[in-house]
Amino acid sequence: MAEHTSSSITIEAAPADVMGVIADFARYPDWTGEVKEAEVLTTDAKGRAEQVRLVLDAGAIKDDHTLAYTWTGDNEVSWTLVKSQMLRALDGSYHLATVGSGHTEVTYRLTVDVKIPMLGMIKRKAEKVIIDRALAGLKKRVESASGA
Repeated sequence: MAEHTSSSITIEAAPADVMGVIADFARYPDWTGEVKEAEVLTTDAKGRAEQVRLVLDAGAIKDDHTLAYTWTGDNEVSWTLVKSQMLRALDGSYHLATVGSGHTEVTYRLTVDVKIPMLGMIKRKAEKVIIDRALAGLKKRVESASGA
């Protein structure tokens, strides 16, 4: 099994508010450092994104790729790579858990595999940077929208 990188953050908002920001792909360029463009290609019966095209610029990793999303209840979403120019795999998930009143712990797991040779420690560092920036951006975006 491929190694993954994982990190968590607590956000002062209800899980539904956090998931609302996660599910709003059109706004990703506003709060993620790496996503420059996001386009929902297909949606499920509930109107949630099933396939999304993303243009990513994460320093060492630049790519135009499509991800397939799976929504598990209201508190988890995972994704897997459909197609990419540079990546062999891009699998990840957000898991939300209520902690205390009005707080949500968000755990982000990510596995990246690139087509070009790259040392494992460099891949893990790139994953860690992507995760940390995404969680910090998510926290800022959710808490500014909710007035926390």
